[in-house]
Amino acid sequence: MPEPRRRPDGERPGGRGGGAERGQGQRRGPRRRSAQTPAQRARQADPARAVAYRVLRQVDTEEAFANLVLPAALRSAGLQGRDAAFATELTYGTLRLLGLYDAVVAVAASRPVEEIDGPVRTVLRLGVHQLLGMRVPDHAAVSATVALARQQVGQGAGGFVNAVLRRVSEQDREAWVAQLLAPVDDPLARLALEHSHPEWVVRALRAGLVSARGAPTAEQELAPLLSAHNTPGPLTLVARPGLGAEQELEDAGATPAPVAPTAWVLPQGDPGALGSVREGRAAVQDAGSQLLTLALASAPLEGSDQQWLDLCAGPGGKAGLLAALAAGAGARLRANEVSEHRAELVRHTLVGPVHGGAQVDVTVGDGREIGTAQPQTYDRVLVDAPCTGLGALRRRPEARWRRSPQDLTTLGPLQRALLDSALRATRPGGLVAYATCSPHLAETELVVRDVLKRHPGVEQVDVRPWLRDRSGNPLTDLGPGPWAQLWPHLHGTDGMFVALLRVPGRSLG
Repeated sequence: MPEPRRRPDGERPGGRGGGAERGQGQRRGPRRRSAQTPAQRARQADPARAVAYRVLRQVDTEEAFANLVLPAALRSAGLQGRDAAFATELTYGTLRLLGLYDAVVAVAASRPVEEIDGPVRTVLRLGVHQLLGMRVPDHAAVSATVALARQQVGQGAGGFVNAVLRRVSEQDREAWVAQLLAPVDDPLARLALEHSHPEWVVRALRAGLVSARGAPTAEQELAPLLSAHNTPGPLTLVARPGLGAEQELEDAGATPAPVAPTAWVLPQGDPGALGSVREGRAAVQDAGSQLLTLALASAPLEGSDQQWLDLCAGPGGKAGLLAALAAGAGARLRANEVSEHRAELVRHTLVGPVHGGAQVDVTVGDGREIGTAQPQTYDRVLVDAPCTGLGALRRRPEARWRRSPQDLTTLGPLQRALLDSALRATRPGGLVAYATCSPHLAETELVVRDVLKRHPGVEQVDVRPWLRDRSGNPLTDLGPGPWAQLWPHLHGTDGMFVALLRVPGRSLG
């Protein structure tokens, strides 16, 4: 999202105004007009919109992650309850639908968005989301956004924003989509525009669906998958086994998630306010991450089962669950992370399991070197490899705009080197789980196939029977195997990939 040159406009403001009614979801029905004059409009932006603006500017100019900066911004502004929820929806909703909104703004402003000054462009995106993606009445959306522009950018910007948003408000989202799609013939390009994804991401997701689900099914499921990326995921917690968090979660209103035996869904509230979360006995974690960790820990193993390794542990979510499971199995976990800063996050995350009796060593080092430094040492190894994150777009909305195909050229060799190291660090007969939060074939199947060419004795274990729901039944729709691909639109989890490999009963070359 490059920063364009500044160009404050002074177009005459039009006639919208009113209060600050709020709601969520896409608004339908006829447009409502305001009889208020510009002079009657709000002069000051409300705190919720100001918070969303500041967070989006940080995402745009500092490559910040919204999920990291938004909570701090909400606390700094003292926002809670409905105001915090409104600011959150403004932030995440705008980021998810940014591609579609930019196309709308370009038409309404009669210029490419790249020619609009960055701060003004951010204000316009927030205004368009209120008009086309939320149930905020037109007069309130325009009035409050103009006030935001005047406060954050200047009077001239307020006039331009008012004029553009008036044009946007002349038709609803369906009509805008129909207008934008009219000249587009390519089916995947149409889906990319309608569902606000970069076209290369749509093509990569289609390829992943074809591999896992077959071509006819993939054609039917691509649009639901893209739509799922634009729907906020549930607030899912993990109750780390053996640490007694379940009753506290239930008392707080959380309900057991059927998709994974350790997963709970908190319908509302701040998870950080829960004692079990503060103490590390529970944590916020997507159910897909829990499932693959449980699969590695539960798959059968002959012989020693005392030494476990998380090769890329930062920031520590899977290590936290793995540590609790290792404690239950009488094993010791080494949680390795290449970054000292992220290793500190791992140490913090593991406080709960350690207080519960888990034996854990947190180390800082390059995971690619452990296979050589400690060959044939570990019984179970997790490789949660760095990836594009295309499977977690509903939780990391800025990722789709920040990533590019060029990232694969950097990540691919790293992923292969980490898996290669993991196999060397595993004792004969031991297990390695290779995982990514991406369904991109270049980060999943192709990595496993390439690495196994160098280790022809390694056995691919069918991981699907070990991905089990709360009732103990194997999940369905995981693909043809032996690896498994989870999907947001099918399983309600992030799009996690996992392959399970067994090292042969002899040393690897």
